[in-house]
Amino acid sequence: MTTEELKKLPKVELHCHLDGSLSRGFVEKRLGRTVEEKELQVSEDCQNLSEYLAKFALPVACLQDAEGLAGAGYDILRTMGSENVRYAEIRFTPLSLVSEEMSTEQSIEALLKGLEKGRQDFGVEYNVIVCAMRHYSEEENFRMLKTAWQFSGAGVCAADLAGAEAQYPMSEFMNLFERVKKLGMSYTIHAGECGNAENIVNAVKAGAGRIGHGIAMRGRADIQELVKKAGVGVEMCPISNLQTKAVNSPEEYPLREFLDRGLIVTINTDNRAVSSTSLTKELEFIQRNYGIQDEEILLCMRNAIAVSFADEKMKEKLYKELK
Repeated sequence: MTTEELKKLPKVELHCHLDGSLSRGFVEKRLGRTVEEKELQVSEDCQNLSEYLAKFALPVACLQDAEGLAGAGYDILRTMGSENVRYAEIRFTPLSLVSEEMSTEQSIEALLKGLEKGRQDFGVEYNVIVCAMRHYSEEENFRMLKTAWQFSGAGVCAADLAGAEAQYPMSEFMNLFERVKKLGMSYTIHAGECGNAENIVNAVKAGAGRIGHGIAMRGRADIQELVKKAGVGVEMCPISNLQTKAVNSPEEYPLREFLDRGLIVTINTDNRAVSSTSLTKELEFIQRNYGIQDEEILLCMRNAIAVSFADEKMKEKLYKELK
């Protein structure tokens, strides 16, 4: 497909962080000053995950009150609407925003307000994924998730686990997700973005519907088979994964390997602003570098619909748009 055809293609995005995807214009408006590109985006020679994460300071500063969160929700759907994303699951971390002025409940309400206005103006359907963080205690994370689940069916669709995977392995969170499962809450888990493939195994054992990144199962046919048999979706974020050095070189990136194995691969941006990317750009990138054919791009979009946390009515609508 040409760039224009990819842009017009109805698209679905499942792995997109709110704070890493705010437009430069929005950040400048919130901060009341000019922001240089290099303050928000990693350079082409980004060396590691630490350098990547340093770019989140300014956008996070924009989200410290209800007005900022509502504005951010509107801003991200405006960006997505410009490239015909039809449905998106936006993830954010309520616990990192809680203060004396704003509770978990208020932060979710504010974001949903902005997203709903964005849906009305730009036609992008949405749901929110709330991120538990590895460095918080089980009780802190569970309290947040229990509060968030009050918004089930009203904009919140699932939970996630994010944060320093190497420092806090998935084995420490099995009980948390047993409790989340009892709530009736769906969840995706960041697993295998860094080196440890065992985190992927434990995420599947914990009942995750999807895994974020999953790069560590490269070359591990046994784990790939486990993921495939469980019907677990794989949220791949090619440009971000290469920037953070999840693999050492583009040649090592396992997209083709995962597709050929029959995994339920989806293509995502991760952080639109930090990575200076869009879903159109990601699709162009995989076409150019991995020989991905038009039918495989459509397959990835169908995969995204299938493993999304949208209800069946929404999935049916998205399949029709994709046809």
